[in-house]
Amino acid sequence: MITAFKQPRVNIFQRFSLFLLPGLLTISTTLVSCSVTTPNAGNETTSFKTKTVRMGYQSSGDIVRLKGLIEKRLQPLGISVEWAQFAAGPQLMEAMNVGRVDIGSVGETPPIFAQAAGTSLVYIASNKPSTGKGSGIIVQNNSPIRTLADLKGKKVVFQKGSASHYLLIKALEEAGLKYSDIQAISLPPSEARDAFIQGKIDAWVTWDPYLAVAQKKANARVLRDASGISTQGGYYMAARKFATENPKLVRLVLEEVDNTGQWGEKNRAEVVKLTIPHLKIDEDILATMIGRRTYGLRPITPEIMENQQKIADLFATEKVIPKPINIKEAMLSSEQYAAITPETISQK
Repeated sequence: MITAFKQPRVNIFQRFSLFLLPGLLTISTTLVSCSVTTPNAGNETTSFKTKTVRMGYQSSGDIVRLKGLIEKRLQPLGISVEWAQFAAGPQLMEAMNVGRVDIGSVGETPPIFAQAAGTSLVYIASNKPSTGKGSGIIVQNNSPIRTLADLKGKKVVFQKGSASHYLLIKALEEAGLKYSDIQAISLPPSEARDAFIQGKIDAWVTWDPYLAVAQKKANARVLRDASGISTQGGYYMAARKFATENPKLVRLVLEEVDNTGQWGEKNRAEVVKLTIPHLKIDEDILATMIGRRTYGLRPITPEIMENQQKIADLFATEKVIPKPINIKEAMLSSEQYAAITPETISQK
């Protein structure tokens, strides 16, 4: 099952409570909290506390769903997989907060905002970082804005709580500007796209596929991409309760996510063929997008989390989250990570 979620126009720090209002669609399934004991491929008996894994994804990260390796791995164990699509990472985190998503992939920023809002989540794996070419701050090709410094006083649109939010703050810092020096406007990607095309805003901070489409279709000019800024790569996140109660299941999911990633790294042309019927964008645009992505997972390490803490500290300093947070509170113990991390990932 695939469910689409609409973007609520509310403050992300209102504990995501408005997620349950009628303005949002809900996933029409319920996690079954019972124990399932089935023989696995190795004739071993594995006990699970759920019959369903609810996966959240964004359109740009659809390869795992489309490849179907998770379903093939879990079906013999009596476990089904349900998928829910989100416009961006913050919306996915909202759904996890209210218990409607078990596992999902997001950028480096959404987990920080979610943790600051009190979501009970944990980092379970890190995505390999890309070159940063798939995210950027763009303007119209004929815009008088030529440098980042020219953004002072201008209307800059981005998705609050997403990786674009972090890119914007760091880019402004490079130019000697403060967050308060611009007119910051938060919009979901679809609305931001329309505002950009109609010339209602001065700049847009976005990511693929929106970035690739804007470059090809609207001749958008990139002021600054995420090279050297977005070095974390994003994460696979899980609801804490789900991860602690189902470590073997999480391990199987991560193993197939990484298997999909390894396939994608070696078969870019096949990834284009797999995704083009679903993204509905021109093949050359999709090829550009796929060409600047990196697939595969990394284990959660102290170094990665130390860098994540620096991002959280920056957001606290800039007062874009209501309070400082401790990233370690969203981590598992070393023993728990050993239980959920496949060997193919832990050796990287």
